[in-house]
Amino acid sequence: MSDTPPLDPNRKLDLEELLRDLEHYRPRRKGWTWRRRLPLQILGPFDYRQTSEGLERSVPLPAARFFGNIDPQPDCVITTEIASGRFEDDIRRMRMAAWHGADHMMVIRTAGQSHFDGLIEGTPEGVGGVPITRKQLRATRKALDLIEDEVGRPINFHSYVSGVAGPEMAVMFAEEGVNGAHQDPQYNVLYRNINMLRSFVDAAEAKHVMAAADMAQIDGAHNANATAREAWKVMPELLVQHAINCAYSLAAGMPRESICLSTVPPDAPPAPAMRLDLPYAVALRDLFQGFKMRAQQNTRYMESESREATVSHTLNLVISRLTSADIQSTITPDEGRNVPWHYNNVAAVNTARQALVGMDGLQDFVKVDRENFEFKSKVRELKERAVLFLEGMLGTGGYFAAVEDAFFVDTGIYPETNDDGIVRRMDGGVAAGTIVPRADDYLAPVCHHFGDNHLPEVETPGGELPLGKPCDLIGGCTLCRPELTPYLDELDPEDNVVSRLAAEAETRKRGLLKPEVEWFGDGIVAVTMFLPAPEAVAEAAALELGRAMNLQDPLVTHKQVMHPAEGTLIELKGRLEVAIDPATLVIPPPPDELSPEEIRAFVSERGLKAVAATVGEDEHSVGMREIIDIKHGGLEAFGIQTEYLGTSVAVDKVLDAAIEHAADAVLISTIITHNDIHRANMEKLSDLAMEKGVRDRLLLISGGTQVTDEQARSWGMDAGFGRGTKGVHVASFMVKALREREREAGDDFASE
Repeated sequence: MSDTPPLDPNRKLDLEELLRDLEHYRPRRKGWTWRRRLPLQILGPFDYRQTSEGLERSVPLPAARFFGNIDPQPDCVITTEIASGRFEDDIRRMRMAAWHGADHMMVIRTAGQSHFDGLIEGTPEGVGGVPITRKQLRATRKALDLIEDEVGRPINFHSYVSGVAGPEMAVMFAEEGVNGAHQDPQYNVLYRNINMLRSFVDAAEAKHVMAAADMAQIDGAHNANATAREAWKVMPELLVQHAINCAYSLAAGMPRESICLSTVPPDAPPAPAMRLDLPYAVALRDLFQGFKMRAQQNTRYMESESREATVSHTLNLVISRLTSADIQSTITPDEGRNVPWHYNNVAAVNTARQALVGMDGLQDFVKVDRENFEFKSKVRELKERAVLFLEGMLGTGGYFAAVEDAFFVDTGIYPETNDDGIVRRMDGGVAAGTIVPRADDYLAPVCHHFGDNHLPEVETPGGELPLGKPCDLIGGCTLCRPELTPYLDELDPEDNVVSRLAAEAETRKRGLLKPEVEWFGDGIVAVTMFLPAPEAVAEAAALELGRAMNLQDPLVTHKQVMHPAEGTLIELKGRLEVAIDPATLVIPPPPDELSPEEIRAFVSERGLKAVAATVGEDEHSVGMREIIDIKHGGLEAFGIQTEYLGTSVAVDKVLDAAIEHAADAVLISTIITHNDIHRANMEKLSDLAMEKGVRDRLLLISGGTQVTDEQARSWGMDAGFGRGTKGVHVASFMVKALREREREAGDDFASE
């Protein structure tokens, strides 16, 4: 086992330390881990019915600050899918996602690796995903061990057992502690054009190994949804694809509880998605009781607008709550742009966490009306169409014949067909003609794979007995004795993690700061702008503006017409080749808080009064109430008497009230306005106080989500407080400012 020190939450991952001594690292656990569900949990002021054990360290949802920073975790496993191309950056992304509640790290495999007839070594850079290699797996699992300790929850690591080298991948995954994987021979056949005979033979081998390592298996039926031209028409076929892989997995020895169906609602708005997708979700769960459900977001109709993707994701999560989900997969809202940025991984995880917790106990009040005639008929129709599909497939000669006859991903909804589905030939595809029958006395001295071993009898003092395990013949195999696992470091002298880290060494050593969204210090920034021009003009103008901002390689990632003549919203990305040295930054000190006891002592001795209001035509009250109310630890909690005048109060009335109540301070709240009314109100309050001769005995304090202390002081205030301010900050300022005024007054008196 590794002696790598635990992670420090206040320090970045030490990648060099992770890579050290990898040849001796062994995974400390194997197999899939489900969350420990809690049927009733009390957190803060709420009780929860569909949550799991919490995290020791996490970043709660933004709104959690209103509820004591509670961080309830949903009852199902939460997935994040990662595809940066560099495993060292995948690991950093995993750490971020884990702090936000993800416990299933799915690393997407680099494009083309399905067609590699064997394993690759080293850590080359990938395209569309990361190359799956032994070093990559080992370093990642080692990092996840540390991240597990940091957040206090087991984390599942996932990849792909598919392609021509599927069995070899499965063995390597079992050796390296990978906890779950995609495995579905139909994926190979339909979407990778791998010979169907080879694919199913390989699948039997791979599934057997996965079962031996207690890995969770996710099927690939959802790819039909993503491939279909009209995804809602493949619902009967999806049910059949699930059935084929479930039956084949059981036959290969995989336990039912390890088999997960990759379920995807086939539609997205503007389709009437809930009315179409909910009957399908119910039919699916009716037919596959006892199997696990991995609910994934629809990506077939995802374009470049992240808001649209997030809404579809949320609707899909409603289906998860109304039915069931053991694993809730998340797709980044920028999936349609093909720019998988790490903060969007976190955004997707937070969407799932927020929606699932927000719908906690939904089925206690909202139930699917299964007796509704239309709904019941739709569920039955889908099941019948699936049965007809299966019967048609068998009547054609079985799965292989049906694939040759274009049954799958046809644009009709079976039994209606248009004969335009995917066609593969039994004697065609990658690795055709590579299946070799085994001899009757076949023997391989390894465990859990290579099929039906014919083990010899062994001599014992009591006679001949069957051999216990195949690998006893050679003193153990890698699945029984991990120390026998061969380990290669790097094969390519240039394309490897060591070279990439060396290129960044100076930046890392000095702690220089560059923007990033995918890789360390990649310099990528995203800019949102509205241009009052038609789409084509706006796009061309945005690129020029990007260049004017010194962005290299600017590219429009999203454009949306607001009105054909009035303008277009543009989102632009580009690379900013600027690095900031933190040592040169002037960082404002944190708010200087007095202890609650010190504040209360001052208030008790001297007494403090304040008048507060939201001024102008501003109706916002929540922020001011938090600063005042005792419930939120506001001014009242320290004994400060506060007269709250409400919202939309004229500035002169606020000042008159302060004089009438002999207040020590005036607190005004204001939002930032387009015509600078917030500034005018602050200046007006200061000027009126001067005119009435009370400026020297009143503290004038302003606040708002975008107010800064520097701005407020320049407009006549004594202090300004922005987003994140608490009552203790304002109370501390009041006490310190009044002490200073009293000290200055005493000095002036003494000098006279």
